[in-house]
Amino acid sequence: MSHRYEEQLKQLNNLLIEMGGWLEYVISFTIQALVKQDAKLAQTIIVNAREIDIKEKEIENLCLKLLLQHPVAGDFRQVSSALKMVTDMERIGDQCEGICELTKLLAKEEYIMELVYIPKMAEVTTKMVNEAVDAFVKKDLEIAKSVILNDDIVDEYYRLVRNDIVALIQQDAAHAEQAIDFMQIAKYLERIGDHAVNIAEWVVYSITGVHNSEK
Repeated sequence: MSHRYEEQLKQLNNLLIEMGGWLEYVISFTIQALVKQDAKLAQTIIVNAREIDIKEKEIENLCLKLLLQHPVAGDFRQVSSALKMVTDMERIGDQCEGICELTKLLAKEEYIMELVYIPKMAEVTTKMVNEAVDAFVKKDLEIAKSVILNDDIVDEYYRLVRNDIVALIQQDAAHAEQAIDFMQIAKYLERIGDHAVNIAEWVVYSITGVHNSEK
């Protein structure tokens, strides 16, 4: 293995860590903007989220360079998994942008519900994304598997949000429009959890050679 090839593999890990850091920042401040009804912060996040797209292209280009060097089986799985992972990571950024767009619409309204479970969903999904990337870099199968299991927690929070929203609409149909917006926000967070699971499953593949779809 050439020194240049080894350096490129290290660079791939570093870029994934950087992209994961951007996602942590974006998810965290997306929810902060929502909770504080801060339209200006929401717009800032939308602009800054474009950095995630830049990182995605940078990682894709590096992966293609590595694949052209015909890596051995283990390295091939690592590089091809990274190529799949960044697609999910980029989509997480898209989900955050969707939440920020809704936050801008909701910023001037009085919220019909206290935000209890939505910030908790964000906290769990942020942890899942961070740990999935960490599992890839460390080649840690147990961390990757724990990320997949945490999806049940996100799904439970989503169920609780949905139940609260249904109850609010039943109490007063005038709440329906805003309630639907909060339901969409919870759905975006659930999808972030799904993308984190996808990333973790590619980590499992990179280590074991077996993807969940093949079981």
